Amino acid sequence: MIVIVILTPSLLSGSNSEGAQTVTLVALAFAMITAVEYGAKFPGLIEFRDAPPFNRIRIVALFLILFGLSIIIAGRSDGSTLTIVISALGFLVGRALDFPFSPLRLVLEHLPQGIDPTIAFRIQAMAGLSVLVTLVSLFLFSALIRLEHWPHRGSAFNVWINLPTFDPTAGGDVVKRLSRDGHVNIIFGLFAPFIIPVVAVMGANQLQMPVLGSPQMMVWAVTLWMFLPLSLVMRGQAMLRIARMIRARRARLVAGVDTDAPLAAMSSSAA
Repeated sequence: MIVIVILTPSLLSGSNSEGAQTVTLVALAFAMITAVEYGAKFPGLIEFRDAPPFNRIRIVALFLILFGLSIIIAGRSDGSTLTIVISALGFLVGRALDFPFSPLRLVLEHLPQGIDPTIAFRIQAMAGLSVLVTLVSLFLFSALIRLEHWPHRGSAFNVWINLPTFDPTAGGDVVKRLSRDGHVNIIFGLFAPFIIPVVAVMGANQLQMPVLGSPQMMVWAVTLWMFLPLSLVMRGQAMLRIARMIRARRARLVAGVDTDAPLAAMSSSAA
């Protein structure tokens, strides 16, 4: 799945032989890292690897965004039915979100002056489609948390395996630290769509990278613009959910101790 996702823009939007070889090597490298991470018994770099469908939702969302944006870019000349439908859907969402102080308006305002209207239309459609997939993914994961179907209640949740970068023994209450980190991730995720376009434009200008002249760079730039906030918000929601689970577990343990105390007193008095 990792290989397919990374190769999607190259397969659909087209690339030269050198670019295709580079992307293939990158895809194989990420695939090997993922295989090693999921095959290891000890924690590594990937979070929530033992708590599906957290990573499945993210990888499917990434694939859908890359696939849709690649179809829009690849169909700029043939005008196929699939391209028209996806472009129209993205453009409708883009028009709905094109209001003052919105992330989409910020992206459109950072486009170069005198840009071709066709390219501006395509970017708006791509941005709208990526926002749509992101919102649907967040709604799905939020519903799983709300209905208490994540993480799976039939098995124990291992914080050490699923949160390898979080040290429960670092000091302080674990619940408070998880809640704090969860809120921080959500806040960063909400502000990231406003910050990423500014940073991307500044970086492209400094490095003199023709983002608008490269179809694949356009696809990846718009994809990361929404996928990074999606990952941050989902991570924040997951950490808040784990904090609530630990708090509920503590409450049940305290309630069990309180109910055992009268029984112990009655037994001692009877003796």
